[in-house]
Amino acid sequence: MTNKNSTINRKSTINRKSTRQYTALICLFCLMGALLLGCGASDNQTASSNTTASAKTSEAATTRDYTDYKGHTVNIPTTPQRIAYFGENYGDLLVLGVQAVGTSTSIIEGKVYEKQVQNVADLGFPINLEKALELQPDLIITADTDEKQYAALTKIAPTIMFDTFAPLNERLLHLGDIVNKKKAAEDWLAQYKIKEAEMWTKLHAEGVKAGETASVFTYYPGDRLFAMGRTGLSQILYEKNGFKPTSPIQKALDEDKGFVQISQEVIGQYAGDRIFILRTPSSEAQQSTEQLMKSKLWLQLPAVQQGHVYTQDIGKTESDASTREWLLEELPKLIK
Repeated sequence: MTNKNSTINRKSTINRKSTRQYTALICLFCLMGALLLGCGASDNQTASSNTTASAKTSEAATTRDYTDYKGHTVNIPTTPQRIAYFGENYGDLLVLGVQAVGTSTSIIEGKVYEKQVQNVADLGFPINLEKALELQPDLIITADTDEKQYAALTKIAPTIMFDTFAPLNERLLHLGDIVNKKKAAEDWLAQYKIKEAEMWTKLHAEGVKAGETASVFTYYPGDRLFAMGRTGLSQILYEKNGFKPTSPIQKALDEDKGFVQISQEVIGQYAGDRIFILRTPSSEAQQSTEQLMKSKLWLQLPAVQQGHVYTQDIGKTESDASTREWLLEELPKLIK
């Protein structure tokens, strides 16, 4: 009996040890599980924190400060998606592969790139602020330097004053920077310079002499005669390998004037070895041009007597990149 009880006691002791070991093992597993869960939660929190920080960094990178040529520092989108563009040279946007959501479509009528402008709303001229607001632009680019107008536009979206009269190589790089297409602007300008040099080589081979002067004139309604300076066709004519401006036109260029109004009586002072006449859609302006070209004063000009007078629609002589590219092919055809 004693041996039997002793055996039972030993079994009971073994069972109690096994139970304690089993219980301890379970506790260890539970503790390890808790630790793993804690680590997992910590990892999740770290990941969540990193994601939040990344999102904040990404959000911050979507805008940047830009100072325009009139000194306004504006916080603009890094890559604007909905641009409202007011001013000349819409064709600059096109060579960068950009379309605005709205512009003054009257300014692009008759331009060589008119058919390339697609799905762009007309915002009128002057600018219709209500229509601009409806388009919800994320950036407004305007050539208008009126501060009152500028203040009104800034209430709609970040607004930049842009110098549309600036030389092409400066203007396109600035625009490329604004719309996050600077590399595209650099590449286009590099190719353009090669083509431009080829065009002037061809023209010189066909009779254009080094040092020849040129003038660009146009009439506007009201019998107003203008000599073109810093804008339009003059920009391509007065390039390094091209024509030279006459002294009065050089003065206008030095003063950063896009054009100067002159009288018929002084046209001889402005007229160069070659004269370009820009036709406007106005019937009144066309009549004034015809009267000038029949006048004794006009007929005595050396360029007229030598047959070095060329006419072109003013809308096809803009200084934007798209038109300039077109003119590289057309100018040699015009100057025969």
